[in-house]
This record gives sequence, structure tokens and C-alpha cells, in this order.
Amino acid sequence: MTPRRVTLTPLVVLAAALALAACGSGSPEPGGPPPGDAAAPGRIAVVASTDVYGSIVADIGGDAVDVTSIIDSPDADPHEYESTPADAATINGAQLVVYNGADYDPFADKLIAAAGTNPTAINVAELSGLEAQVPAGEEFNEHVWYSLPTVKMLADTIAADLGTADPARASTFTTNAADFTAAVDELLAKLDAIKAKHEGERVAITEPIPVYIIEAAGLVNATPEEFAEAVEEGQDAPAAVVAETLALFEGPDPVKALVANTQVEDAATRQVADAATAGGVPTVQVTETLPDGVTDYVTWMTQQIDALAAALDGAA
Repeated sequence: MTPRRVTLTPLVVLAAALALAACGSGSPEPGGPPPGDAAAPGRIAVVASTDVYGSIVADIGGDAVDVTSIIDSPDADPHEYESTPADAATINGAQLVVYNGADYDPFADKLIAAAGTNPTAINVAELSGLEAQVPAGEEFNEHVWYSLPTVKMLADTIAADLGTADPARASTFTTNAADFTAAVDELLAKLDAIKAKHEGERVAITEPIPVYIIEAAGLVNATPEEFAEAVEEGQDAPAAVVAETLALFEGPDPVKALVANTQVEDAATRQVADAATAGGVPTVQVTETLPDGVTDYVTWMTQQIDALAAALDGAA
């Protein structure tokens, strides 16, 4: 899908940006260098477009990597991010860049293309292969970090690329990736447990972010596609579509839960939240980046999947 309201700083600033290391917008993972700085001696410099991907790199690389996540605020809407000169400097100093792709974070493509150092780059959407599976006429859901099989592939790819950068520690990266994917398998087991109890039950969403886990849990997304797309793209859905969405929370057979992205709010999403509350339908909150107090992917995803299970069990 076309992302919302993304504005990019003109690329003419990039040449000057490479000389800047003191100012920055993205933040390093704990123990990492300030944005724009080179990695500490003996460490691999990695840049991630969001802290979701940065946290995965940190889990696999451990103390062998210095990770900087360009977008790392739970209050941020990644679709609206404006890249900065310091981001260009940080990318230019990276050995590995991990980003979503599929026009979710187009600033990353441009910064990588402008970098003079040709860093290794992982485009996660391309890695997933999911776009090729989309039926003709349907939109591709670019929020691929909610696809747990994709995240497992990403972990293995990160381990391989880090091993190329630091062959002496390649076996450590492989072991860390195996531990990480085992934890993701536990998340998949949680989704299987939801499916065993609630397969076929209907839920509503505010936009397509969580659809991969909803489908893996055997649930049915009942929200009109036009509504979710309008929210994602920062547009107003037609009144009839909004009314159809609000009706999901009414009557003798309402949806079992509302799964809402807390990082995007507008008049339509507030109406939907109010309708869920009025109809006694529980709301499950999801985000695009790590929430405050959470620093790793598995903990974050565990919280969201557990919240979904609790909401469905309570609505049963």
C-alpha cells in the first residue's frame, strides 16, 4: 500500500550530511555509538530503519554490534518520518543496514543509494517473498515484521551477513539466531493456540498493521478494506464505509475484538474506538515501533499476542 504522508528531506543535503556526526535524530541501542559515529573498535556498525529491526539485530549480534535505529519513538508514525543530514552520515558509516522496504520506509532506500560506502542492505519485504503471493487486484500488506515466518528468515539473514563482516564470530551469530528463532516459534505456538480456540471468529482493525498475526491465529478481519486503507493513507473514508465499520460493534453478533494501532489516531479511529467501548468489544493495542519500556522484539510481540488471546477469551 502507499504509505501515509511521507516527506523526505531533499537529497541535496546528503553530501553535506556526510561530514556531520554531532547532530542526530535516530538513537543507538544501549551501548551503541551516538548517531553518525563509527562503531566502537571491534564492533560492526549496523543501522536499522526502526527500532523493531534494530532490536532483532541487537539480539543476534550481541556485543559484537553497534546498532542505531533511525526511528525509535513509540510516539512516532514511521510513515511521516523526515530523514535528516545525520541519518545520511549514520548510513554512510554502516556496514549493514536493515529496513522494511515496500515503500514503508522509502527514506532508507534513498539514503542507502546516496551512501558512498555501499553497505550491505537487507530489504525485509523483498526477503519475505510475500508480495508475490498477493492475489491480483489486492494490496500488499507491507508491515512484514508482523509476519513471524518472515522474522525467522530475517534472523538467519542477519546472522549470515554479520558472519561475513566478522567471520571469527560467525558461529556465535548463528547460535544467537537459532535462539531467537526458537523464541519466535513459541510465538507461533501461541497463535496456534488462539486458532484452536477461536478459528473463524471476526475481529476489526483500524489499519492493516496486525493482519499477518490475525490471519495466523485463524481469525477473520471483518473491517472494510476501504476503511483500513483510508486510515493508513491519512484520508477520510466515505461516510458509508465508516458506518459499515461502526456497525461491526453493534447487533447480536459483534466482532470479538478491535485491534487498533495506537500510533495513528484520527476522527475515524476515535469513532471506532468509541463504538467498540459502547458495544462492550475489547480493544487490543498494537504499535509500529517498540513501546516505552520494551527493548526486544519477542517481548513486544508476546505482549501483543497475549493481549489478543485475553481479549478473545474474555469475549467468548
